[in-house]
Amino acid sequence: MKIFKLLLFWGISAVVYGQQKPNVIYIYADDLGYGELGAYGQQKIKTPFLDAMAKEGIRFTQHYTGAPVCAPARCMLMTGLHAGHSYIRGNYELGGFADDKEGGQMPLPENTFTIAKLMKMAGYQTGLVGKWGLGMSNTTGNPNEQGFDYSYGFLDQKQAHNLYPTHLWENGKWDTLRNSYQFVHEYRETNLAIDSINYDKFKGKDYAATKMMEKALGFIKQHKSRPFFLYLPLPLPHLSLQAPEEEIKAYQGKFQETIYTGKKGGYVPTKFPKATYAAMITYLDKQVGRILTELKKHHIDEHTLVIFSSDNGATFDVGGVDTEFFNSVGGLRGRKQDLYEGGIREPMIVRWPGKIKAGQVTDHASAQFDLMATLAELTNQKIPVSTDGISFLPTLLGKKQVTHPFLYFEFPEKSGQIAVRIGQFKGVKSQMKKNINAPWEIYDLAKDPSERNNIANENKELQKQMDDIVRKQHRPSHIKEWEFVNPKL
Repeated sequence: MKIFKLLLFWGISAVVYGQQKPNVIYIYADDLGYGELGAYGQQKIKTPFLDAMAKEGIRFTQHYTGAPVCAPARCMLMTGLHAGHSYIRGNYELGGFADDKEGGQMPLPENTFTIAKLMKMAGYQTGLVGKWGLGMSNTTGNPNEQGFDYSYGFLDQKQAHNLYPTHLWENGKWDTLRNSYQFVHEYRETNLAIDSINYDKFKGKDYAATKMMEKALGFIKQHKSRPFFLYLPLPLPHLSLQAPEEEIKAYQGKFQETIYTGKKGGYVPTKFPKATYAAMITYLDKQVGRILTELKKHHIDEHTLVIFSSDNGATFDVGGVDTEFFNSVGGLRGRKQDLYEGGIREPMIVRWPGKIKAGQVTDHASAQFDLMATLAELTNQKIPVSTDGISFLPTLLGKKQVTHPFLYFEFPEKSGQIAVRIGQFKGVKSQMKKNINAPWEIYDLAKDPSERNNIANENKELQKQMDDIVRKQHRPSHIKEWEFVNPKL
């Protein structure tokens, strides 16, 4: 009885003494906007499985990524650190697009403590299937050296611009697919006539997300009888606009289309850009459905915590995408690469039958760098390094939740931006590389979630608080191009 009460006190009521720890699956979309799921107000794109998942679990309305682009967001998720402390703060590209120039992004350094290593400490089998973006297999960022027993997918984000690639990587080894190499940015500098473009050129036999799901379902089947952690960062709906033909056909004729020739933004040309984009999101949704079906098939549904989120906000309108048409950010301001809400506020849906009460919605302000603290509490472990997260497990289990005194963001690309959220108020500074003394914009998110009414002039004391947070939370970067908060370094 004493042990049971102690577990309740710790908020670990889900892990009863003597019982196997729960499986964890974290599904990470790529460039999915806050408003692109039915559960978050989407009207034109069908996402029935994620909508059902929200009804069966809990939906977060104020959940944030750590950064508004791929690589740093993934680093912060993996390490539990916000952008002022994170080793990776931007998309630092190495190599090129061609297969023989594949170099990836800046790798995680040796001895980085990741959520995969945390889960291994707890006795979990760990798997990564999807888009990594934190180093190639011949670097310190190799996922198999960062805590993952198994890895499959894209290691280089640039390769993920083509969803019909020549290869993916399995445990550091090249896995050949039945696709020929195509440079998806081929038409960027051309101005060809619509009828002179070969729109079928960029289609292949093996769709990357489909291959990834084969491996993900195989991982679940293989480890169904012991605790596993599966990180599933699927590369959808990131550009290029590519989807299986049957998925696109389901949306053809539903929208008025303008053919995308590849000129603006430089991605794969397509006759049906709106239908293809919608198809990519619906296909992503179907993969979530496949995961949930697999859990039920193996009778581990009630023993598995499933979390769904996205790495950053909806893409800017390039490559044939029309986020205005789809209301992709749900009325928020900004897109990918912005520290306004549209760039960093993300959907998050969490499901755990029998443990998480169905049909919940929470406005708890949380961030993806909270995941490490959450998994540490779930598995009853202490994190052996300093992190910035706060466990949101109490919110999942209906217990008293500790809140962040503030959330801190910085982003060196797009001319340098910082943001601080304190309670319902959020401050943003932009163009700091041009003006280190750029003024604060302050918004009351409770009254103005679209960040239209700047109330900085009436909140001088808040500005001082935010300046103090920036001074305390910013740690100088090791990359000159990333150091804009304190550029004398």
